[in-house]
Amino acid sequence: MSLFFETIRIQNRTIHNADYHNRRLNETIHALYGIRTDHDIHDHITLPEDRRCYRCRLLYDREIREVTLTPYTPRTVHSIRCLDAEIDYPYKSTDRSAIDALFEKRGHCDEILILRDGLLTDTSIANIALCDGLHWYTPKTPLLPGTMRASLLDAGRLKTADLTRKSLQKATKFALMNAMTGFYQLKNIIFKY
Repeated sequence: MSLFFETIRIQNRTIHNADYHNRRLNETIHALYGIRTDHDIHDHITLPEDRRCYRCRLLYDREIREVTLTPYTPRTVHSIRCLDAEIDYPYKSTDRSAIDALFEKRGHCDEILILRDGLLTDTSIANIALCDGLHWYTPKTPLLPGTMRASLLDAGRLKTADLTRKSLQKATKFALMNAMTGFYQLKNIIFKY
């Protein structure tokens, strides 16, 4: 079995969304190994001295195996290729071969948006949200339920729905969200089918 990981934003010497990362880490260990754990990422992360934004990668299986910190530079996304695929990625595993193979099919686009059974799921690195002009919706069945997505759902800022290509075409706004970037709306995005 491959290792699993959490990608955690550390900025201003603060671990962001720690409770959600702890929950997913412990739930993954329980689901895959049948072990109830109470890991707390605060016990494993040494905060950097400066206030810059860092990407913390915490690798684990039954136990925490490795923690690395690297300065973070966000990826720019201007175009997205929509691809149909029958893949599963229910846990944040280091085996991303199915997602990486799809990403290679993006052509000249910056990112991909994966559709499964005709429904929108995620990009290669982020959950998505669409605005209908009034409310923001995120797919009811993403490939991976992200920590930022979970926090925004809990806060009532997002609702879940079955989203299709038609939903994408009708949307007035489109956003990506993940642990590193938070929730950010893309402007003038080009979708290719």
